Amino acid sequence: MGLLTWIVVGAIAGWGAGKAVKGSGLGLIGDIVLGVAGALVGGWLAGRVFNVNNPISGFNLTTLVIAFLGAVIVLLGFRLLKKR
Repeated sequence: MGLLTWIVVGAIAGWGAGKAVKGSGLGLIGDIVLGVAGALVGGWLAGRVFNVNNPISGFNLTTLVIAFLGAVIVLLGFRLLKKR
């Protein structure tokens, strides 16, 4: 994926995860960072756990779903760590 694709996917996935988990967005930069981290975590999990070949493959629905789910996992992990 190109840099622009990472930014767009990160913004969309981060915004969606922020709305789903926290109830509000994290700002544009926060959403992008969260979405990119989510794409990395989600892509790793999809490849290792579910044996999905090339889970992050450009701007498509599969990539958005994997990045969104990964971002939700990242947010929930931060929420658990913050409570401690």
